[in-house]
Formats: sequence, structure tokens, C-alpha cells
Amino acid sequence: MTETAAPRTNERSKGSQGGAVDGLPGAGRGLRVFAWLSFLAEVIIIGTGGAVRLTGSGLGCSEWPLCTPDSLVPLPEQGIHGIIEFGNRTMTGVVGLIALAVVLLTLHAVSGRAAVMRALGFAVGGVILGVLVYIAASVLSLPAAALMSGALLLAVLVGAVDSLRRPMLRRDLAVLAWIVLAGVMAQAVVGGFTVLSQLHPFIVGFHYTASLLLVCVTAAYLVRLGSVPGPRTHAVPLWFAITTHVTGLALAATILFGVLTTASGPHSGDLAVIRNGFDATVLAHVHSWPGYILGALVAVLAVSAWALRLPLRRWLLVLVLAILVQIGVGVWQAREGLPQLLVGIHMVLASLSAAAYTVVVLKLKRPIED
Repeated sequence: MTETAAPRTNERSKGSQGGAVDGLPGAGRGLRVFAWLSFLAEVIIIGTGGAVRLTGSGLGCSEWPLCTPDSLVPLPEQGIHGIIEFGNRTMTGVVGLIALAVVLLTLHAVSGRAAVMRALGFAVGGVILGVLVYIAASVLSLPAAALMSGALLLAVLVGAVDSLRRPMLRRDLAVLAWIVLAGVMAQAVVGGFTVLSQLHPFIVGFHYTASLLLVCVTAAYLVRLGSVPGPRTHAVPLWFAITTHVTGLALAATILFGVLTTASGPHSGDLAVIRNGFDATVLAHVHSWPGYILGALVAVLAVSAWALRLPLRRWLLVLVLAILVQIGVGVWQAREGLPQLLVGIHMVLASLSAAAYTVVVLKLKRPIED
């Protein structure tokens, strides 16, 4: 991404004062703290979502957005399953609020107070629209909660378009922040359809994959937040960049087959849920093939990066460690018959591996020196 920015020497001098971010003088420590909180929250919600599925609590709350037809919170007779499912829903609200804070802090840094007030105006308008849609849908006996969530998502998208069409210092940061907020809102809608579809395995798989992608976007935001803006050039040889992108294809294939394997395995989220009909044993082997290819490619990249003393070599070491642990946990869980705890760790590690790979890709280029 290329941005127009003030001279770099001025940016760096300001970046060292009062916790301001390098290349973004209007940002302070608050933005960096909330950016990290956003990343951690996206990882945590993968863990809580996994707990819902692995403990059979997917239908612990039978309704959405209410937990029961008459209660927002779980009732005592719903037991631990209702608490686990409602806890994951509550975490969605936390993730959304943090994402909104990142958007507002980013807009304040890149466009000023007026941009923040316009975004808040869209937020208030979205809430009002959502309430009106809910009332109208209830009167017409339509799915009121789903339509209300759709209205809120629409307000976020319109607010993003309005914000991004205006001049700003760091458009890349604003785009990433809006993507996360819109993604969280969309995930709330998908989560509702997950419950309404009685935990359809493909919708559950999509729900997880979307969460993993949001982890990658928040990681990308952190990288760009600490980067000097402006034109960029290659920091690695061309063959190394190509190999890195091929590694990304292996990572994507590994995650895809992992999602399909889980969707066909014993952890459906509820005992009454029908699986997708695939043979989990066969898929487990298919899942391992791109996984081993991924491990080999990452090892080649890491050895080459250290031999050539490339600037991203330390992040490649992080990626190597993440992949090695992921492969180890995968083999262990397969031999132990897929215990819930190991499956949950495997799910979270997949998101961290994808985040580390995202950082590596963004480090393939560096700012052009003055």
C-alpha cells in the first residue's frame, strides 16, 4: 500500500514523543493498546467458539439473539452448556466494542475529530435503524433479530465508505480498522445463522475461517501501525517472495482441509447435529499432506533467510515454531482420539500460525530510503 505522508525525519522525531506511533504523529499509546487488544480478542474468541463446539454447547442457547424465547441470558435448567454458549456471545460484544474503539482512534489520528464525529453519527443512525427494522419485522412476523443485525452491518459499511472517500494521512490503517469492525458485525450475523441452522457444519466451518481471517487482519494492522508510510520496495530476492506466497497456498490448503476434517469429526457442537457425511479418517490424512509440505517450505524459507541475513528472519523463526508446535499437536490429537482440549489448542494455533505468516508477507517489502 502506498500513502502520502509528511517527510520521514519529522515523523520519526514526533513518533518518539508521548507514545506516538512512528509515521502517525496524531496517534498515541491508546491506539497501540487497543490494536493489541483487538488482536488478542480475535484470538480469544476463536478459543471460546471452540469451547462451545468441543463441549457440545452449540445449542446451549436455543434462540438468537435471545438465549431462550423469553430470556436474553441462560436459565438455570440450561446448565453449563447455556453458560458456555452465552459466554461466547458476550465475547462477541467485547470484540465489537474494541474494534469500534480502534476505528474511532484510527480516524482521530488520520483524519481528525470531524471524521470521528461522522463515524459516531453513522453508529447512532445504525442503532436507530436497527431498532426500527426490529419493530417492523416483529409486526410482520419476519426474522427480526437477523434483519436488525443486517441493518447494523449496513450502517457500518456505509460509514466505512463515507470515511474512506475522504482525504486522510494513513488510508491503509483506516481500511484495515473498518474491515475488522465490519467483519465482527458480519460474524455476529453468521453466528445467528449458525444457531438457526442447527449448527450446519459448513456454516460453522465458515464461521471459524472468517474469525481466523480477522486475526490476520488485526495482525496486519499492528504491522502497518509500526511501519513508516510511503512507497515500498522488495526487501528479499524475487525467488524468496515467490516461495513465500507458495507457502501461503500450502497454509490455506492445510487450514481448509483442517476445517473440513473437524466438520466431519466427532465434535459437532451438539449430539443431535448431523455431520457433513465425509469420512473423517480419510480427511485427516488429506489434511496432513499440505501440512507437511507447509512445514518443509517454512523450513526452507527460515534457513534461507538466516543464511542471507534477511530482515524478516526472526519472524520466520516465529512461524517455524508455530508450525512445528501445530504439527506436533495435530499428530498428538490424532493418536489420542481427538480429545477436546487438544483440538481446541489446534484451532487457536492455526490462527496464530496464519497471523505469523501474515507478518512475514508484510515484511517482504520495506520503505524506500530517502
